[in-house]
Amino acid sequence: MAKEKTKEPKIILEREYIVPLRSEWLKVPVYKRANKAVKALKQFMVQHMKVYDRDLRKIKIDNVLNNEIRFRGMKKPPTRIKVLAKKYDDGIVRVELVDIPTHVKFARIREEKEKAEVDKKGKASSEAKASEGHKKEEIKKEEKAETEEKKIEAKEKEDASKEEGLKHAKEQAIDQKHISKDNKVMMPRKTLSR
Repeated sequence: MAKEKTKEPKIILEREYIVPLRSEWLKVPVYKRANKAVKALKQFMVQHMKVYDRDLRKIKIDNVLNNEIRFRGMKKPPTRIKVLAKKYDDGIVRVELVDIPTHVKFARIREEKEKAEVDKKGKASSEAKASEGHKKEEIKKEEKAETEEKKIEAKEKEDASKEEGLKHAKEQAIDQKHISKDNKVMMPRKTLSR
């Protein structure tokens, strides 16, 4: 089967905004402020990026932007935020943070390097697939041996738990001898001290 390439949507409109959030999040209780800030951002984007059906689900907020809004907690979102909005030909608007924090930049660079290393290893592993068949057989044999060992350990544990149960039952039987028929514990007699 031939793989079909998915058609990437083209950018129709790209704009940069400073979105005021404070006037909206002041209208709700303190513990709902960050959620209201996100909703206000989406409403602002719907209005300014020409989403004609006013559908908030067509606004996609970047993970870094969402984290930046909630960085100081739910009760203290930023008063305004600078964003970059891109509208695609399928009608979806993606909103990203313009000033990305340095620790996020470094994390992204690290992820890209790791992906590149994985791709290099993937190419090298395709060449080594011939010898991989033998390794798989050895691994399966080792797994079978490990499962057998686990079964033996499980049986030993069951036997030990049975022995513990018998010991506990004997102790309970001994304790039952010291309980009267009225289910009251009999106290040993104390001698009078003079």
